[in-house]
Amino acid sequence: MIRRMLIVLLAATVASCGLSRKADRLRQESVSAGLSLAQDDYLPEIAGQVFRRDTLTVKDDDGREILIMKAIRDESGEMVATDVIRAAIVTARFRNVAERFGKVDIAFDVTVPRQMQDSRWQLRFLPEILILGDTLFLEPVVITGADYRKAQLRGYQQYQRFLDSIAADSAYFVYRHQLEMFLRRNLPQIYKFRNDTSFVSDEEFSSAYGVTEQQAIDHYTNSLAIRWNRRKVERKGVMFRRYVKAPLDEGGLRLDTVLLSDNQEFIYRYVQTIRTRPGLRKVDVELSGSVLEEDRTVYSVPRSGPLTFYISSLSGLIEPMERYLTKVVSRKVSDYTACYIDFDSGSAVIKPEKDENRAELSRIRGNITSLMENEEFEMDSIIVTASCSPEGRYRSNERLSAARSEAMAGYLSGFMKSYRDSIRRNSFVVDLENMDIARAPHISFISRTNPENWNMLATLVGNDDGLSEADKRRFEEIVSERDPDIREANLQKEAFYKHLRESLYPRLRTVRLDFYLHRKWLQQDTLITTVPDTLYRNGLAALRDHDYEGALSLLRPYRDINTALAYCAMGYNASALDILERVEQSPRKDYLLALLLSRTGDPENAARYYLSACKADRQFISRGNLDPEISALVKVYQLDRLCNEE
Repeated sequence: MIRRMLIVLLAATVASCGLSRKADRLRQESVSAGLSLAQDDYLPEIAGQVFRRDTLTVKDDDGREILIMKAIRDESGEMVATDVIRAAIVTARFRNVAERFGKVDIAFDVTVPRQMQDSRWQLRFLPEILILGDTLFLEPVVITGADYRKAQLRGYQQYQRFLDSIAADSAYFVYRHQLEMFLRRNLPQIYKFRNDTSFVSDEEFSSAYGVTEQQAIDHYTNSLAIRWNRRKVERKGVMFRRYVKAPLDEGGLRLDTVLLSDNQEFIYRYVQTIRTRPGLRKVDVELSGSVLEEDRTVYSVPRSGPLTFYISSLSGLIEPMERYLTKVVSRKVSDYTACYIDFDSGSAVIKPEKDENRAELSRIRGNITSLMENEEFEMDSIIVTASCSPEGRYRSNERLSAARSEAMAGYLSGFMKSYRDSIRRNSFVVDLENMDIARAPHISFISRTNPENWNMLATLVGNDDGLSEADKRRFEEIVSERDPDIREANLQKEAFYKHLRESLYPRLRTVRLDFYLHRKWLQQDTLITTVPDTLYRNGLAALRDHDYEGALSLLRPYRDINTALAYCAMGYNASALDILERVEQSPRKDYLLALLLSRTGDPENAARYYLSACKADRQFISRGNLDPEISALVKVYQLDRLCNEE
């Protein structure tokens, strides 16, 4: 037995030394996992369909038939059909990837060299994506050796045995047989309750026999065993860490595809879908990791050099254009404002010293000053209309309204004269603009009257919460009377008239000022100009920033090639095709049609439109490699050969 234990210990020591030397070699040689581009040797599926035909027959613009096939040139220079040649190794550190529907797939391979593989190790690889200065930590790739996993499970088994040793029921620690013997010999009256289902309270039990049930149980309970069991419960976390050196991972791992290369290295295909953001043009992928033996790291995998993915989007197909809105500029314009002047009852005298008038008159003077100093407009006339409240006779209110209009016109005319005089007096310190104000022609004032402002009163009554619905209906009945004096007399009979007189009537005593102006620089009556359409500009900006939903909301009414592009970017193929049917012929239109028809399973017409686009504009030859819908056509039917022969 002793000899066997020595052999086991010796074997474990030798194995541990072997792993240490292996880890030392990893550190000496700086062995790293490989991070490389995924081999692009397959034909992508587009819209759920795969190209199956090897040949296509299309017609060019001259009506000639062109045979397109999967082919290569043989030794004699003839084209012969063949399968697509598959690349063995991808050594480039960058790739163009296509963004579709606001997303892009980042695919790369994690290659694990043989030196890193051992049954007793666990390998953890941590890929990171760098996006616009931010770091996105992807789900780790974990490779676990068979012996490492056995050790993990063995630890869980040992921990489970520990959990099984914890008693869940406190009755487990009671000396049941001894308690039963005691009761049967000394307290037979209690012992008879063992088969009695009737309820006996602890108080009844104690009063009858001088001892409680709990006291009897406590006397025959192993308290030391209870304390030891309680300590086990408290030490669950400690014992888990003692037995389970390397816990199992609970989700959050990634292992998309496992491939085995010719040199027996393990290759893991990692595909991560990310959402594009405004301004996103490229992303970098880096890889780090560690080698674990039980619960310790024996080797830190050096960080790999970055793989760069340049993102190509349909926004690169924007047709740069400017749209304009037609704007009619009139020489004559008008504006108005209203002010509330507190006149004394029956008076047309303006009292600027009143608190209620001081702020209003200051505001009006400011408005007129700003118009006089305006560089674009010059005032021609001001119409002054004074309104009165309905109390009193209509004829009297008519005369009062006219007097108040004249008073307001005189007040404003005096202010404007005073302002010009002050400009003239200080002309030695003012600029030419103010001199223009001083020399400006006098403005004519036109006085008009609005004796009783019944329309405004009706609006105020309708919005007044202090009046009941019945009061408002009664008001409507009264104001239907054509004679204003009879209306007022009927209103005075109503209970709500006091509210009208005190709260609403003062607000009817207004003065409205209508300003009539003309543009200084404009001689003719109207001028038609064009201004850039900012909505269309914003739509193109959203399209460039990959905000396709926002772009579509702005560009939808225009129904041009950029609208079709927005529909295409959102995956609304039918809507995009419907617009393109009405768009003027262009190479960009042909390219978009090729892309959309490729999506919808019409490779023959897709190839025809692609060749037409490349013939008219050779930039689409290189563009075709960036869009998966077109690159599939190019690969299957060798369209690049035909494009380069043009």
